[in-house]
Amino acid sequence: MDVLGRYRNLIVLVGVLFAQVLGLAVQVKRTTDSEPTRLIRIWAVGAVTPLERVLVWVQTSTGNVWHNYFYLRGVRAENRNLKAQIERMSLEQVRISQDADQARRLQALLAFKEQFISQTMAAQVIGGSGSEQSRLVFIDKGENDHIKRDMAVITADGIVGKVLNVYSSTSQVLLINDQTSGVGALLDKTRLQGILRGTPAGEVMLEKVMSDENVPPGEMVLTSGGDGIFPKGLLVGRVTKVGAGSDLFLNIRVRPAADLSRLEEVLVVTKIDERQAQPDQAGAARAVDILAERLPSVPAKPPENGEKGATPESAAPATPGSDAKPKAVPPQASAGSASPAAVKPTKPAPGAGTTPVPPSGKPPVPKANGSGADAVKVSPKKVSPEPVPPAVAPKPQSPVQDSPQ
Repeated sequence: MDVLGRYRNLIVLVGVLFAQVLGLAVQVKRTTDSEPTRLIRIWAVGAVTPLERVLVWVQTSTGNVWHNYFYLRGVRAENRNLKAQIERMSLEQVRISQDADQARRLQALLAFKEQFISQTMAAQVIGGSGSEQSRLVFIDKGENDHIKRDMAVITADGIVGKVLNVYSSTSQVLLINDQTSGVGALLDKTRLQGILRGTPAGEVMLEKVMSDENVPPGEMVLTSGGDGIFPKGLLVGRVTKVGAGSDLFLNIRVRPAADLSRLEEVLVVTKIDERQAQPDQAGAARAVDILAERLPSVPAKPPENGEKGATPESAAPATPGSDAKPKAVPPQASAGSASPAAVKPTKPAPGAGTTPVPPSGKPPVPKANGSGADAVKVSPKKVSPEPVPPAVAPKPQSPVQDSPQ
């Protein structure tokens, strides 16, 4: 009370001034580019904005701490699971690549042929059948554009149908959801084959699949190539529903990959090539090819000599002063050959018995033993035998007797 009593006049003056300023702020307007704004609002925004900035900063910091720490506590375990999954998928990819390379090699080995789309023609859909009982469309290409009956009609998404009737400038296409159509199809994973037909309601069904087979929903359906119209491997659609059908077959409903109710542009397959499967040249080389490259080649046969008794296996005659060594002849050739081959005799060792020499003066031909290494075949024109001294028999020595002394 003392403070209020002492500064009562000052407090009243400050209150009156504040009320006047507040009244002026309410009455005065500041003109901006968009619209005039009262001065009191500008002041209020200027006073509240710093507080809002502080509150936003605190909220952002708290959110970052939550998302960067508390919320990411399980990310490490998730990363480990993802890495393990990536490793398993990498191994699976390697195995699938090896199986694909092996399949290509086997197809090339068995001379299998594959069908490839080599030429297509773009066409525009210009009309429909106008009936609920038939599913037909008309395209603006006909006989003048070399369109023929039973040509496949496809889109980028999947198959559409086949050419039913051909006119001069237009053609009639029978869609795959027509009840009179039939396309050979197979399931991607289970490799079960069936016939794709349409129903009066415009649905597509896969028939002729046994009821004891397990067909999961969502499996892709591809063309099998058995109808002779569509090449093998084109996308047809996906299985949407599997149920028990009549007799022994399943009732499989397929959703076509191409939107048959909104066709505008299609492609007509005008040419299909059959090519023989080629093995993957970029893959790993086979062991047979590596061994074939590393094995030495067979040497060419030497020219035959004109001399009598010369064979391709015998070496050329050695000339004096050359370093070439004569090639050894097998024992069979040296022993049983009738060619005039001479062997250079060797000098007897001192103290050893000598071999008698025939009167002709020619040294005898040694008999071939089991090894055949001592029998050397030399031409008689190039090598002359050295003269052998006549054999001298050693004189017998008389026994020494002790003489009487």
